[in-house]
Amino acid sequence: MQKFIGCLLFVVLHFTAHASLNTDTLKIKKVADFKFDGEDHKQWDIADWNNLIQLDSCSLAYDAKFKILYSDSGIYVMFSGKDHTITSTHTKDFEDLFRADVFEVFFHPEPTTPIYLEYEVNALNAELVLLIPNVSKKRIGWAPWKYTGKRKVIKKVQVHSTNNQMHQWTAELFFPFSLFVTLQNIDVHKGTCWNANFYRLDYDTGDMIKWAWSPVIKSFHEYEKFGVIQFD
Repeated sequence: MQKFIGCLLFVVLHFTAHASLNTDTLKIKKVADFKFDGEDHKQWDIADWNNLIQLDSCSLAYDAKFKILYSDSGIYVMFSGKDHTITSTHTKDFEDLFRADVFEVFFHPEPTTPIYLEYEVNALNAELVLLIPNVSKKRIGWAPWKYTGKRKVIKKVQVHSTNNQMHQWTAELFFPFSLFVTLQNIDVHKGTCWNANFYRLDYDTGDMIKWAWSPVIKSFHEYEKFGVIQFD
């Protein structure tokens, strides 16, 4: 009961301060650990798609969406989006992937502490992993030390040609809880709440076009506007 009340208070305080945002807490279903085998793995069937909202006006109007699950070991996320052109040329990890097409997820386990994890992946299977201290609106990304072995994100990226003018690209990701070891509130159990946001960037027009699950205004780093996820 005490854990439930704590989570409920967390949600109430979060949305009292940000009532203009999407007020639905996203409940995440628990599954047994599984290996990626493309979009058709049966475990994904129990998770609903969540749409990302396009924040900038343009003629593209691509769809973008994600699913999320968790296990005793970590968090599973799948992104999917349509795209006329895959603009990224970054093939190496830890480059500035955000300067081209990319999916991003931000996890903020303890919202009272302005430190969170940022993860980016592009259609060429490159990744960027950062721990972001965001103090007094001054932020800089730090790469996690010893990002190897069981602390490393598992990823599978696929680009499907749906016709001569369109692609569908997906990214399946697994975030081991051990990656979050330097953050607070990482003893995840039923009822645990985190803040989070899910994003897409696309540059087909030559400009940065942004999508978000919980809308931001100027920057993906507006952590006070993140939504709430609850481990169910």
